Amino acid sequence: MSATSPFDITHFGALPEARAAADPAAPAVQDDNTELDNAGLLDRVNRAAAALQRRGIGAGDVVAVILPNRAELIITLFATWRLGAAVNPVNPTLTGPEMQYQLDDAGSKVVVADGAAVEGQLMAVEELSEDVGDTVLPDMPTTLDSLSLLIYTSGTTGKPKGVMLDQSNLMAMCQSAGAAFHISPADHSLLILPLFHANGIVAGTLTPLLAGGRVTVASRFSPKTFFGLVEKAQPTYFSAVPAIYAMLTTLPEAETANTESLRFVVCGAAPAPVELIERVESQFGVVLIEGYGLSEGTCASTINPIEGVRKPGTVGPAMPGQEVRLMDPDGGFVDEVGERGEVVIRGPVVMQGYLNKPEETAKTIDKDGWLHTGDVGTFDEDGYLKIVDRIKDMIIRGGENIYPKEIESTIYTHPEILEAAVIGRPDDVLGEVVVAYVSLRPDATVTVDELHQLCKDNLAKYKLPVLIEVLDEIPKNPVGKIDKPTLRKRSVSATA
Repeated sequence: MSATSPFDITHFGALPEARAAADPAAPAVQDDNTELDNAGLLDRVNRAAAALQRRGIGAGDVVAVILPNRAELIITLFATWRLGAAVNPVNPTLTGPEMQYQLDDAGSKVVVADGAAVEGQLMAVEELSEDVGDTVLPDMPTTLDSLSLLIYTSGTTGKPKGVMLDQSNLMAMCQSAGAAFHISPADHSLLILPLFHANGIVAGTLTPLLAGGRVTVASRFSPKTFFGLVEKAQPTYFSAVPAIYAMLTTLPEAETANTESLRFVVCGAAPAPVELIERVESQFGVVLIEGYGLSEGTCASTINPIEGVRKPGTVGPAMPGQEVRLMDPDGGFVDEVGERGEVVIRGPVVMQGYLNKPEETAKTIDKDGWLHTGDVGTFDEDGYLKIVDRIKDMIIRGGENIYPKEIESTIYTHPEILEAAVIGRPDDVLGEVVVAYVSLRPDATVTVDELHQLCKDNLAKYKLPVLIEVLDEIPKNPVGKIDKPTLRKRSVSATA
């Protein structure tokens, strides 16, 4: 694995200082209200580190940050790491009790926030930039295996779990992504995904900054202002989820938007329909590379190549420095082309474990270091991975295994479908039956009967939805993935 960085560092706490020493006037981080060159970023990081140190933060402590996307969140990351402490980014749209659970579970000593209703040692965001006086910071941290980033899972199967990542995880992921994306000092990341998630922090922020590039932070994604922001900021890449790309392709200005600065765009977090990938590439004149990964693997583990063969409908081969295999229920490897198995990942990007959950960790990372993802996949003859579905999303109808993604892919072939989600609904006779939810593109005229016929023409009888319901908008979780647990609840309540 090789991804060149102009900075000789092993710990991200040292990155702002290294960037400022190399080129103090080069642009680093920008948001709607702040524009920092390397010298300015170092100054703000040192101020914030001093402020946290005055609050009692030192090596081994945890700092929570509850902020929307803004430069201060990135500053808090580097300031916390400068002290050898760990960061727990919290989704600011959670309810008070949901936030409090994460803060308590993480043992957060200080909470950097802007008006969050939580208990703990609250630190106003303004305090991060106050004059530090004669505060002396400790020596630059060098420990690579201590907790550095605590990302909480979305909690679809119970209480959210804290994914523990250390500096070596972060560095390995940035090197892997830097090599796969060919990141250089000329690259400029536009950050539209939330910074409480691994993708936004690692792929969107740390990877370009480690390579000598820069980051522009959008305070929030808005389809009305997005193309104007791209034209103004001139980024070379951004990462988004299928729902955002689907929305962008419906906009009238999509055909005429100036996207010439973009070298590529990334799609992740959920499988993208082939039709959507082709529409994005043709409308925007840009390469879209679809990848796959999870927080437990620090961010991403497979990606379609920017140069070379891209295969829409797959998530590409393994990224540099990582192993990706398929495993059967007995722990043996699945090596036949097209044969299904659970996706497992091994390499330096695999998390330390789940915080305070040794049993959950042991279930997820086996004795040989393989991270069990819970996703079902197949490999083609070139080693390109196709995600078939989540193991837990599989529908068992009368003893037959049904993968929702296959049905969703069929529905997506209709050009007027914006989004589709298929779930299993409990049934007294068959165990489960198939239910589909769809949202339509603007001015669509397709009927539910036509969608049923589309399914009948392309799917075996046992896979057919018993119900197709049109929604104005399919619900999403905070990361932008389609929220199937909510749809399952809706389906059950509708039959109650």
